[in-house]
Amino acid sequence: QVTLVESGGGLVQPGGSLRLSCVASGRTISDYVVAWFRQIPGNEREFVAALKRRGGTTYYDDSVKGRFTISRDNAKNTVYLQMNSLKPEDTAVYYCAADQYLIQSSIRQSVHYDYWGQGTQVTVSS
Repeated sequence: QVTLVESGGGLVQPGGSLRLSCVASGRTISDYVVAWFRQIPGNEREFVAALKRRGGTTYYDDSVKGRFTISRDNAKNTVYLQMNSLKPEDTAVYYCAADQYLIQSSIRQSVHYDYWGQGTQVTVSS
């Protein structure tokens, strides 16, 4: 079983940047598909980005492509989400999720992930 803890959220002005961290414990994070989802109150969790096991193929939602980058530091057992050119519509609670065995068609669907962090709030506002 893997435990995930997110950090790095906060308040930032439009056009600014934040880097979210997802630190894993209990297992090696490179053995898992790791994704970031976000949620606004009253809405479903929506897919943001994902990183496949080992080889590291990345996936992004169209709304963040070119602005967000997901990456992994194996030595720190951590996955990052670098968020640049932030917009007010990026405001949400961001969650890190992991699962060991996902086929490509399931990667963007939150229901398939077994492990979740507690979430970190990102607010983009002037």
